[in-house]
Amino acid sequence: MPRARYKTIVDTFASEISSGALPPGSRLPTHRQLAAQHGLALVTASRVYAELQAMGLISGETGRGTFVREIALPLGHGIDQQAGAVGVLDLNFNYPTLPGQAELLRSGLRQLALSGDLDALLRYQPHAGRAHERGCIARHLADRGLAAQAEQVLIVSGAQHGLAATVMALLKPGDVVAVDALTYSGFKVLADAQRLELVPIALSDTGPDLDALEQLCRKRRIKAVYTMPTLHNPMGWVMGLPWRQRLVGIARQHGLLLIEDAAYAFLAETPPVPLRALAPERTVYVSGFSKNVATGLRVGFVVAPLHWVPAIERTIRATTWNTPGVMTALVCGWIEDGTVARLEAEKRHDAKQRQALAKQAFSGMTVVGHWTSYFLWLPLPEEVRADQVVVALLAMNIAVSTAEAFAVSSPVPHAVRLALGSVGMDALQQALQQVRQVIGNFAY
Repeated sequence: MPRARYKTIVDTFASEISSGALPPGSRLPTHRQLAAQHGLALVTASRVYAELQAMGLISGETGRGTFVREIALPLGHGIDQQAGAVGVLDLNFNYPTLPGQAELLRSGLRQLALSGDLDALLRYQPHAGRAHERGCIARHLADRGLAAQAEQVLIVSGAQHGLAATVMALLKPGDVVAVDALTYSGFKVLADAQRLELVPIALSDTGPDLDALEQLCRKRRIKAVYTMPTLHNPMGWVMGLPWRQRLVGIARQHGLLLIEDAAYAFLAETPPVPLRALAPERTVYVSGFSKNVATGLRVGFVVAPLHWVPAIERTIRATTWNTPGVMTALVCGWIEDGTVARLEAEKRHDAKQRQALAKQAFSGMTVVGHWTSYFLWLPLPEEVRADQVVVALLAMNIAVSTAEAFAVSSPVPHAVRLALGSVGMDALQQALQQVRQVIGNFAY
């Protein structure tokens, strides 16, 4: 077939989609029907759809067909929208704060200004943090059941930086990392930037399927597993001790690095011990103070085996040199005076209240989440498309994200993730009711 004719068909579809003649959600002919309509070979018809899909104009869904995508939707199905945009109720990103935290910051800065250590904060800090601050975080972790030496703690600029420093130090481009089929979107972005290959671990109704992980390890040379065993994002799972012990056994059998993301773990009241406590020789534990204190602090930490500390420390030097001294000193002061523990307890209570609102709003619908988490996974009815729901909500100034931001495998499920921690309680209740109404409008 001449290239000109093939391109004409692609251009015609693209024009009709852009103009609205083919509206979002329209079902397109099957590959065989398209071939018959235009007198094409089946392989050429498939090529037409492949090019349109590469342009982001259509999506093929196994068992359902080929559909026109909503091109007005921001890149990443909402996850790349600017957090805190004026006038938008943000159910996309979590930046939970409590009344009085601004005054807490004022008080903390005043106390810091009166300290005798202020001159030291104007200079470069050690790459992994000052020794007494690493010790402070080690004691903080010990109070939560995770023993670590101060020398094993590296202070970073937030948990995302901790993940990046870990990946850059311990993995190389082309390495294969097993992740849950639905996983934290920030790790997907990091893996793409570092040219890692992500392979999905299939999910059951209760969590990642370790039988599937064992099969992956037999078929592929897996280098690492990225996992969130306590308050999984986006599903809210807290995996039990037998699951954790089995994962550790698989990791030891196949020589796997375990990257344990604990950004939301503080919300779980009595979780099993971290993977780091079960396999300290091969686990890098990453968390921070964004969710339990405030996202603007950008202070986090990595706990690693001593033999990996120098490599991660070099990466911190290469990326940020050191965590900002003022913010680190502020956080450590709040750890020592009990402020962090108080905020964690208050936010657990806050998250429970928000989950109760969500449970009431979506009564009778399928929801997946944890009773103390700040997010909720909402599978959509079979006939409802997630991109249409997100765009309809954006028109109402409500931002949510679809499964596309979190999915590693295909087909991407039609679902939305709701972040519950970033708006006031009254606004949240109203927004959840509007989410339910929009979903109902598309159901038939």
